[in-house]
Parts: sequence; C-alpha cells; structure tokens
Amino acid sequence: MQRLRRLLRQRTTRRSEGAFVAEGVKVLTAALDAGAPVEAVYHSPDAPSAPGAREVLERARAAGVRVFALQRGVLERVADAVTPQPVLGVVATVDRPLAAVVASAVAGAPLVVCVDVRDPGNLGAIVRVADAAGTSGVVCCDTSADAYNPKSVRASAGSLFHVPLVVDVVAADALRAIGEAGFTRVATVAHGGEDYARSPLGDRVALVLGNEAHGLGDTISGALDVRLTIPMLGRAESLNVAMAATVLCFELARRRRLDAAPGGGEPGVAQTVR
Repeated sequence: MQRLRRLLRQRTTRRSEGAFVAEGVKVLTAALDAGAPVEAVYHSPDAPSAPGAREVLERARAAGVRVFALQRGVLERVADAVTPQPVLGVVATVDRPLAAVVASAVAGAPLVVCVDVRDPGNLGAIVRVADAAGTSGVVCCDTSADAYNPKSVRASAGSLFHVPLVVDVVAADALRAIGEAGFTRVATVAHGGEDYARSPLGDRVALVLGNEAHGLGDTISGALDVRLTIPMLGRAESLNVAMAATVLCFELARRRRLDAAPGGGEPGVAQTVR
C-alpha cells in the first residue's frame, strides 16, 4: 500500500516508475479498452456490488492482470479522493515523444499545448475536451500540472487513454519544434486578440493555453504566430481555461466538418451562420 500512496501523491515517483493510479470503473474500463498496460487492480470488499465493477474486475482477470481484494477501510486510507472509488489500478504511463505526435497529426485536427496550466482538474478537463473534439494530441509542458496526477486522471474521464499525450517538455523547445513542423501557433488571450470565429487559421493549428491567472508569459511570446480572443457579451472578464479550450477546439472541429462536407467552403475559414 505504500507504493500506491506514493504513486497517488508524488509526481517524482510516477515519473521514476513510469506508472500511475487510475481510479474508478470508467477510467479502468477505458484503460482496458485501449489496451493500456495495466499492472494490477485493487478493489474494496463492496466493489463487486458497485455498478460496472464486477465486469471490470472480470475483464482484468481475463486479461491476465493481477487483482487484489483489500480489507475494509484500506482504500479509504490510500485513495486520493474524499469518497474513494471501489476499484483502482496501477497503469504504465502512456505518453509519447513530441516528434511522434507532431508527425502523426491530422490536417484540421489541432494540437493543444498546455504551457502553464497549473490546476490538475483543468488539465484533465482539457484532455477530455481534446479527445471529444478529435484533436491530434495534447502537449503538457513541464510548468503545467502532471497529467498523471489523480485529479487530472479523474477529470479526463478515460480520455487520457484515447488522445495522444506528450508530457514534461520545455515550452520554448516544444513550440519551436511545432512551428518548424508547419503549425500555426495560436495563443489564447483574454483581450486584444483576433475574434476566434473570424480568424482564418489554416488546417495545421496548435492551440496554446496559458496559466489560469496570468495567461501566457512574455518568455514565449516570440514563439506565437496568432493571438485569439473569445468575445465576452456579458460582464464576465474571461472564461476558465478548460472552457476556453472547449470553445476553440469545437470551433476548429466545426470547420473541419464543413471542409469535409460537399461544397463545404474554403478550408480553414469560418463560415457565417444565418
């Protein structure tokens, strides 16, 4: 149980061991569906009666995964959440090299680059959005939260296993490589940028998301090509970073659908809806 605690609480342990903890039926099911390397599964005495838990335990056993029944109260002492899930698993990390993700990017499906997204819940939500919008991958720079933090994993709702993921890269180096690969590096800014719905961005886009409170710092300003703003019609100053990512990812997904449709219009240019 000491190892589980360390994997849940220490980023350094997750990195050195190349493993993390996936909590809950939904996340473990996604791991098994994706063929992720699940090392072991642990469950509480009540797990077999929890919705979906029996099935995921049977799938794990059938896949040759070691399954351990824990005594009552053990998960409560180990798990990260206030109300722990009845099952959790130790899974090998699934990130990929930046060069491989950039090379496999699909035209019209953006990369999402998290430069300084510090809240693990926001980061996990961005991974989920990136998956839902069909992006080419999420790049988590070394100043962002850990994508394998238990809060990030829970917030991703299993999308961690679906979308190509890069972690722990230096922001300046990553943005340089992405730019050299022909991507338009698009910064999201609260004020002063182009209207996101009217900007013609092309079909190779990297959406660059900054810190929740301070946005993108000056140190990477020279590595950005375009700045976009989501106009606020009400009195709110700006959107949460995960909400902004949702708006922009699905705007690009909408353009991709239009481009793919017969007579869909000029590629990469927003279409007017009347």
